[in-house]
Amino acid sequence: MNNEATKSELRDSLVEYPCDFPLKVFGQQQAGFAQAVLEVVNKHDPGFLAASMEMRASKNARYVSLTCTIRATSREQLDAVYQELCDHPMVVMVL
Repeated sequence: MNNEATKSELRDSLVEYPCDFPLKVFGQQQAGFAQAVLEVVNKHDPGFLAASMEMRASKNARYVSLTCTIRATSREQLDAVYQELCDHPMVVMVL
């Protein structure tokens, strides 16, 4: 087994699937932000409930963070949802 394969297996083994996995999505306070995030998250986790989304405004209310706890079923699913959220024009950062 080569060193890259070992690193990949170790990285994948840090999370046991399926599991509940929180995603924190940051963006500017603007109309449609929560709906846009919800659409992306639902695409990757159709069972995600909008009512479970937690929203917090920044001190000056210029930015908002949304916490979406999805049911993660694989590393590929997590990578895909992270990538799509990061690529979205309304999203500033995803943790």
